[in-house]
Amino acid sequence: MLKDTGERVIPENMKITNALLVEHIARYHFATNYVQGRVLDFASGAGYGSHIIAKQCKKQVEEIVGIDIDEEAIQYAKGTYYHPLTSFIQGDVTDPSLPEELGAFDTIISFETIEHIKNEEQFLTNIYHLLKPGGTLVLSTPFGQGRGQPCGSPFHVHQLTVNEFTNLFPEYEEKTFYFQRGALIEPAFLGTKEYYPLGIVVAKK
Repeated sequence: MLKDTGERVIPENMKITNALLVEHIARYHFATNYVQGRVLDFASGAGYGSHIIAKQCKKQVEEIVGIDIDEEAIQYAKGTYYHPLTSFIQGDVTDPSLPEELGAFDTIISFETIEHIKNEEQFLTNIYHLLKPGGTLVLSTPFGQGRGQPCGSPFHVHQLTVNEFTNLFPEYEEKTFYFQRGALIEPAFLGTKEYYPLGIVVAKK
């Protein structure tokens, strides 16, 4: 049994009404609109998201690779969410050798990861090098008080402001931002005073 760290989403251990579960699953279903070819689920956790992509997108996906730093999570994913299109590998998302080891991907998904990463620059550099020219990145993070500021979660290094988040991707050719609240994901209205706790970017290299 995979241990619940307090932030880890393990669908088998959660009620269908759990808000954290609902928003995480909503993001993966949102991502099905963009995935194709070779797909990387960067920080794949328990593996349920990779499985959603495999089941929903099997006609347009060649392979899905899930990477997570937690070996226990990788073993759980392998045992619980087997699919012939999917493989799960233990690895650190900030390891600079990953692009050479894994090759390039048509789509990279990374949900609720960057707020856990101290070496944010290397994480983003890895993503850029792992993504094929013309490939698509779908990445999400919760909003907060910004870099270097305390946040409510003991698991997060910090939580970016909307401004900080939207300025993370200058090297991408196209960027579209979305806001999320619960299961609702809609185009970002930058400058709105309405509060959305989470942001998503769809960026094309």
